[in-house]
Amino acid sequence: MKFITIPCNGDQNPLQDLCPTLMPNQSIFINGHFCKAPTTVLASDFKSSKLNEAGDTDNYVGSSVNLLTAEVFSGLNTQGLSIARIDYSIYGMVTPHVHPRASEMLYVIDGIIIAGFVAKNKVFQQILKQGDVFVYPRGLLHFSVNAGFGPATSISVFNCQNPGVVSFSDGIFMSDSGLLERVVRRSFGLSALEIGHARNVTRGRLSGTRNLQFSEVALALVALSQEAKLRVCKISS
Repeated sequence: MKFITIPCNGDQNPLQDLCPTLMPNQSIFINGHFCKAPTTVLASDFKSSKLNEAGDTDNYVGSSVNLLTAEVFSGLNTQGLSIARIDYSIYGMVTPHVHPRASEMLYVIDGIIIAGFVAKNKVFQQILKQGDVFVYPRGLLHFSVNAGFGPATSISVFNCQNPGVVSFSDGIFMSDSGLLERVVRRSFGLSALEIGHARNVTRGRLSGTRNLQFSEVALALVALSQEAKLRVCKISS
């Protein structure tokens, strides 16, 4: 007898038809969200206008990510879905990161975007134009960059109501751990001076300054370069 196992990477199936998130502050935390009482469910629970407006891209990476999960869009609760709008200025990018609990499907609304991910020590990337779709497999390091001469906009859909996000640059360059610094230096062939500069610009953008001037494109090079050799770049905005 042969058994065939079909993996499912999305959320578990819902146990009832409707379960909009109960929004009041919780004192008890569970794996998900409490449901509204069935008699209080409204059609408006399943509509959101939070993605209507473009986000503010006047920041160090020139992009804005507005992610709607079940925490802010109650109708998503138990449906195994979430959605995000991404706006890019010229030279804008979404820096390398992973979603540990979801695959992502990116759809280009406007502009030209380079999207890619890293798997098996190889970079898979494509130039996307209006109407194109690109898939980021679950849990893989990925990025997107505005490759056009004007602003760009994309929509991403996730097969999880809370996909999570782990930032590559924040996790590595924001730590004060001496051990982690040695790991980074050995892994990427960086000097102490280069690590110090990367840490300074990463902290600079968190304090609200724009001295980075999109130089965190250099951090994307860790994912893009076969030699995994990071170089700090400065691109004038």
